[in-house]
Amino acid sequence: MPRRDERTGYQGSAPRRDDRSGPRRDDRSGPRREERGGRRNERERGERGGRGTGRQDEERVGPRKDDPVIPPGITGAELDRGAKAELRSLPRTLADLVAQHLVASGQLLEDDPELAYLHAKTARRLAARLGGVREAVAVTAYLSEHYDEALTEFRAVRRMTGNHEVLPAMADCERALGRPEKALALSREKQVIGLEEGSQIEMLIVAAGARRDMGQTAAAIQTLEIPELTKRTRAEWLPRLRYAYADALAEAGRTEEALVWFHRAAGADADGSTGAAERAAELEGLQFTDLGHDENDAEIILEEATDDLEITDEADVDTEADDEADTDDDEVDADADEVDSDDEADAGDDEAEHSGAEDAVDVEDEVESADESAGDAEDDDAAEGDEQVDGKLKD
Repeated sequence: MPRRDERTGYQGSAPRRDDRSGPRRDDRSGPRREERGGRRNERERGERGGRGTGRQDEERVGPRKDDPVIPPGITGAELDRGAKAELRSLPRTLADLVAQHLVASGQLLEDDPELAYLHAKTARRLAARLGGVREAVAVTAYLSEHYDEALTEFRAVRRMTGNHEVLPAMADCERALGRPEKALALSREKQVIGLEEGSQIEMLIVAAGARRDMGQTAAAIQTLEIPELTKRTRAEWLPRLRYAYADALAEAGRTEEALVWFHRAAGADADGSTGAAERAAELEGLQFTDLGHDENDAEIILEEATDDLEITDEADVDTEADDEADTDDDEVDADADEVDSDDEADAGDDEAEHSGAEDAVDVEDEVESADESAGDAEDDDAAEGDEQVDGKLKD
């Protein structure tokens, strides 16, 4: 039988009884026990030492030439408090470097998931024993469609941290790798019932997708027929749930129902991330066509659109000028009407004055006539009186 240090495979177990007859332990050839550990023993000593590992460990796991460049302005202080607390187990300089890569990974996640993945992998090389770092690698690998590595990292996160919220992502990785049966097995694990509401909904969506992958469309529809479909909430999972349900209905040939639910999904999808509005338009017969113009055609189209916009603006300006001219004419007409009204009022006043003057003259004439009549009557009476007096004198 070969000696212990010559056997291949795992060498961590105690020696067999029949191996004891060989040479003394300190005389055997091969590396000594403390030397055989190699990097594993060094890593364990480094982990136990914490901050006391000093500059030597920093140089061993420090930056490399092929590491992605940290974007300007990132200091690592942007990292959230929980992640910073986890980095305290590292030497200060190393912790700052890991923090910078984690921040860069988070900032690039939406625009460039592949570069974000590279930053996360660099952080893992520097601090592979931290759960937060492994989770960053898992998420970035998942979003950049490295599903095999993402699944491995999600498993590590679950084992290291006890966080079962990663189960839906793990199931989706299994489905992406062409293993829908394993995705369904993960959806049945007992820890699923204790997940947050959003994670439970995501697991249902993944399970329904796995059913469809296996040709079980009716079962997928039944999986998604839950009360939360009609729930009034702004949660991010609602448009995804409605979209998955509508998509399953469309696959089953229930087009009218699918159209209703695509519209309902679009109504709950504020940023349009699901594409539900486009799917509804397709079912209604509308097509969103990519013209596929090259850069020169795009410039020509942009110039034509700009010209049309300028023509439209000029027409709008002319229309506004015409409207202003019409408004000015209306104002002039209104002023003229006011002048005419004033003239009519003056004419009315003149007529009134003239009529009043004539009436006054007539009244004066009547008064004078009455006075003359009264005077004539008095003269007649006086004459008669004189005649009577003269008659009495004659008698």
